[in-house]
Amino acid sequence: MITYRSAGYLHLSLPLLLDSLGENDRVWLWHNGDDEATLEALRPYTSDPRVARFHHSRENVRLHEPTNWLWQESDAEFVSKVDDDCLISTEWLDTFAAAHRDIPDLGVVGSWRHWPEEFRPDLAERKIQTFPGGHRLMRNPWVQGSGHLLRRQMAVKAGYLRAGESFTEFCLRLAMEGAVIGFYYPFIREDHMDDPRSPHSLITTDADLADRLPLSAQRNGIRTVEEWIAQLERSAVVLQGAPYAPKHYHGWRPKVRHARQRIGKALGLRVVPW
Repeated sequence: MITYRSAGYLHLSLPLLLDSLGENDRVWLWHNGDDEATLEALRPYTSDPRVARFHHSRENVRLHEPTNWLWQESDAEFVSKVDDDCLISTEWLDTFAAAHRDIPDLGVVGSWRHWPEEFRPDLAERKIQTFPGGHRLMRNPWVQGSGHLLRRQMAVKAGYLRAGESFTEFCLRLAMEGAVIGFYYPFIREDHMDDPRSPHSLITTDADLADRLPLSAQRNGIRTVEEWIAQLERSAVVLQGAPYAPKHYHGWRPKVRHARQRIGKALGLRVVPW
């Protein structure tokens, strides 16, 4: 778990994550920046026996460095990142670990942060496949950066997260090398509390959004709560409609952008480029 200015969420997200652990599971904590309220919320947990490591970076180094810190220094079979503004489902870890052990080629399996009413069977069902052990996945060559489970040896073999590479790009690279990637189905839901529709969200006004502006909103020029909700709704459609075969993403940036625009146009949606 990487934390940054998250005191308003941490009292919910971190205890839930810790309570989801099995006997041999551990959490590594990395804190970016010097926000005293977040550090105060973290301090009671730094000595928790379920917390294996704690690192404080005075500078906000974002995600790349702490992600590789875990992947490179851990000897775990599986690794994950759970965002400080996300509430995972209690069954996520056992379910995903069982899927990994039954599906040898499984690289990354993910939680789903979209709402039940956003499920589009006309788009998603062609991507849902059954695997050994009765596990079902909605195949996609990338999953969200929180609430997933990654087979660590695949990250080692791939050379970890490259400079300037996002988790989406990393997943696409694994998929092109033959890894199975997708969202567990029926979906294991993650509550993204920076979604204004979440009952726990601290984003209720445009001023709140400006103060907490999520990275995805920053990249897409989002300025209002209405625009942010619309983007989240579009993301659900894009994830369900995007082709899962890696061949569609050779020279992947224009391919992904084209697929997103094509799906949005067909559905009458305003599409903001990634």
